[in-house]
Amino acid sequence: MSDRLRLWLERGGGGGYRLRDAATGAPVRWEDPRLRVVAVAGVTFRPESLPDTSFDPGSRLALVPEPGNEHDPNAVGIWNEERTLQAGYVPRDAAAELTGDEQAVSLWRVEGGLRVLIVPADAWVGRPRS
Repeated sequence: MSDRLRLWLERGGGGGYRLRDAATGAPVRWEDPRLRVVAVAGVTFRPESLPDTSFDPGSRLALVPEPGNEHDPNAVGIWNEERTLQAGYVPRDAAAELTGDEQAVSLWRVEGGLRVLIVPADAWVGRPRS
């Protein structure tokens, strides 16, 4: 049996996604230790980016380390998949624990913000069905 994390994104109320275990169909809580769900930090500095459709729930995102960041050498930017727009940053406490090869998916829009799923590089995340 593999320990590889396998998740389905399931539409939830309010236009975001809940998580389900792909093998069992059981709900997976955002507090599950195998993953991280973070509120994007610094979105107020980029108000033009967040409404872009490339950050819609279910969208793949890019995590971009910024080792030269003068405020935090562990800073990790959250960008759209094409890396043309930045929504903000992984919160400082979570960024310090990342290994640099994780993948990210937009999960939920909240007023003035965004919740993002961060999982290991080998995790499988089922894309939402239209």
